[in-house]
Amino acid sequence: MTTLEDAVGDYLNHVRAERGLSANTVAAYRRDLARYLTFLAERDIVDVGGVSEVEISEFVRHLGQTQARSSVARHVVSVRTFHQFALEEGLTSNNPAAETSPPKLEQRLPKALSVADVTRLLEAPDRSEVIGLRDAALLELLYGTGARVSEVCSLDVDDVAAALADPAAGLKLLGKGGKERVVPVGSYARDAIDAYLVRARPALAERASKHTPALLLNQLGRRLSRQSAWAVIQQAAAAAGLTDDVSPHSLRHSFATHLLDGGADLRIVQELLGHSSVATTQIYTLVTIEHLREVHAAAHPRAR
Repeated sequence: MTTLEDAVGDYLNHVRAERGLSANTVAAYRRDLARYLTFLAERDIVDVGGVSEVEISEFVRHLGQTQARSSVARHVVSVRTFHQFALEEGLTSNNPAAETSPPKLEQRLPKALSVADVTRLLEAPDRSEVIGLRDAALLELLYGTGARVSEVCSLDVDDVAAALADPAAGLKLLGKGGKERVVPVGSYARDAIDAYLVRARPALAERASKHTPALLLNQLGRRLSRQSAWAVIQQAAAAAGLTDDVSPHSLRHSFATHLLDGGADLRIVQELLGHSSVATTQIYTLVTIEHLREVHAAAHPRAR
């Protein structure tokens, strides 16, 4: 008999070591499956072979009472892939979650800022201050490259050296699943990074107890975290007078939308964003179509 706890442990090791999933994705699986195990334990089910379709359905129904559809959908995927792993490893004779489908989600278009709003956001940090220079480098990098906040926060000083020395070299980013891509870095981002490296980073680095190669540092001289980067963006948005919720992904969405609005090819945007499938990138075309509808309705005398 294989306990559920042991099987989940084996599964998490598998997705981390063999499938190469990111630490954040593995952590999400761990949280989802911990909730699943708690639910089953309350029903005295501890053996991986003792789970039936009934328990899966009850778990999904239970989640639906307190969780958003997106959260329920994520839990269903976690449970289904776990049981598929258990089946393939011979830990059980069937996958009780095989026929369970995630709830359908309403398609929500990414929220992109206007060019004017992005400009106000990027100009919000006080570049006469050490922290302001750091914040400006962070914001310019996010919008200038379309990178995920985790990708930017994981950059080291050496990673940007080539892009600063030769604009044609581009910046190498390490995306989901360890997939690398090279993106161009515009003059605004290069200037912001250079100013930060010369006038701000040395002062921040002096505050640390030990040396770190990280590009972006917090006030203690340590690597800037994703959570701190999020706070920086929230503060800049407030300073810029932006009332909508602005996040690191807002800048990534804006990067993609503004490229497509400017006539960029969808495949190029896919490469820049690091999407494995163009289908993921296509949602941004819906954003631009929606924008076209708004302009048409506002400007054309026969649009309504």
